[in-house]
Amino acid sequence: MILHPLRAFTLCFALALSLFSVSSWANALESLRVWPSPDETRVVIDLKSEAEYSYFTLSGPDRLVVDLKDTQLKTKLPLTVQGSPVLRKIRKSSPPNSGTYRLVFELTKKTPVQLFKLAPTPGGQYGHRLVVDISHGSSKATAAPTSPSKTQVSRDASQLLGTADIVVALDAGHGGEDPGSIGPTRKYEKHATLAISKKVADQLNAIPGMKAVLTRRGDYFVNLNKRSEIARKNKAHLLVSIHADAFHSPKPRGGSVFVLNTRRANTEIARWVENHEEQSQLLGGAGEVLAKNNNDKNVSQTLLDLQFSHSQKEGYKVATKILSEMGRAGVHLHKKEPVNASLAVLKSPDIPSVLVETGFISNPTEERLLFQRSHQDKLARSLTQAIVKYFEENPPEGTLFANRGKSIKHKVSRGESLSVIAKKYGSSTRAIMSANNLKSTSLAVGQTLTIPGAQASVSVPKASNPVETKTITHTVQRGEYLGKIAAKYKVSVGDIKRENKLRSDTLKLGQKLKITVSLKDQPLRKHKVQRGEFLGKIAKKYGVSVNSLRRANNLKSDQLAVGQTLIIPNN
Repeated sequence: MILHPLRAFTLCFALALSLFSVSSWANALESLRVWPSPDETRVVIDLKSEAEYSYFTLSGPDRLVVDLKDTQLKTKLPLTVQGSPVLRKIRKSSPPNSGTYRLVFELTKKTPVQLFKLAPTPGGQYGHRLVVDISHGSSKATAAPTSPSKTQVSRDASQLLGTADIVVALDAGHGGEDPGSIGPTRKYEKHATLAISKKVADQLNAIPGMKAVLTRRGDYFVNLNKRSEIARKNKAHLLVSIHADAFHSPKPRGGSVFVLNTRRANTEIARWVENHEEQSQLLGGAGEVLAKNNNDKNVSQTLLDLQFSHSQKEGYKVATKILSEMGRAGVHLHKKEPVNASLAVLKSPDIPSVLVETGFISNPTEERLLFQRSHQDKLARSLTQAIVKYFEENPPEGTLFANRGKSIKHKVSRGESLSVIAKKYGSSTRAIMSANNLKSTSLAVGQTLTIPGAQASVSVPKASNPVETKTITHTVQRGEYLGKIAAKYKVSVGDIKRENKLRSDTLKLGQKLKITVSLKDQPLRKHKVQRGEFLGKIAKKYGVSVNSLRRANNLKSDQLAVGQTLIIPNN
């Protein structure tokens, strides 16, 4: 059959137009990232353009089905999920029509799910995303603030006895999908904040009468609403959110402490941080951005003003003490007075809250310091001392701190020894024996002891360091594979794949991998002294102190010989 020239041209043009339309407008699924956390498993679907989707659930077995319209696949499936109690596998399935791509999430049980879209981040870290949050179990909504006249004060036995702990919630900023600010050498804020938070928690837990609660313990994202909810659920007396500052210029440096003020931020830096944290909420979480004023007319503004007034006043006291302790420890301060800002994490009307910016990760020198163990120790000790001093002056009713200097009654429980009880109250075995006329250390269950008044001031002990991490670059050698590399650095294959966005287990010779390792597991480093090098220069190169170099190499003097081999310590 011979087509008329005009008809043939029209048909070819229509075909070309349809192919052009599909190639130009079709979306693409570029990657899938899974972030299990204690409460939920988050799946982030990276897309070329904004998602147009629908979803439904199936039972027998339990599945979540997501249909992505006009989308093609540019990553490998199926994906087997590790570390999640609710999600086993993500695979493709037969679509309902030719213009749809179907994803199936194989679940271990029926559980609530939430899907929402995220736009590209202003900094360019991420493009269009579809986020799937799969709950690990039913969660209770956070209770709304109630009127002070109707508030029921719940007292447990420890409060009635005056022995309750002061609870401090420590919020390590960002995490998981949200890296926070990124330094000049690509170090992530989320890793520094977690390391410092763990150190503060370690020191607070070593003090009788104090207890620390972490809003996150690993590399996963916690929604801003959830952070305050964790603090509230644990009856926290204070919320301290730990961050690392950033700016569009590398020049600013030093620590700052932010306190809540719903009015406009009073410095350019404060406005920058407000915008950055707002973008961060969009980057990692769903729901409205809480950093804007709440215009809900149904909320009693008078009540909120009263609660915020108290929270702001106490937060300001804590902020002032933190700045004082940081300054005394030799930490450079960007601002010597608390900075006002309207940040979401500070908006807990019933819990005094502060946000500590430990330094500028956008400043090359401070980026290095923020990942240095000795500097992290300095920051953590400053924060701990400030928190302790605040509560010494403002002890909550019913706590051990409120009864310092007074005798306290303690009822012996099963498994308790005299030394355990003495440690709990910051006393000594001898003092308790003397106060109770005890002739031996033997105790009976149910026996009531008088605990003599504790010392007037609390000393912050030097607590042992928790696990700290450092991100290193590994170059793939001949014969190496993911399992072998993971074993060498004592990390999981999944961690390496996630950190490097690997879609398969195949590696290339010479390929560079970013690996976050525990400092104690980091392979031993050696350095051969070159002409013109001295201890200070070598210490700066590896981010360690001169003293640690001296100790690691048993140096009796600072003189070095060309060609001499030095061991570089991991701290």
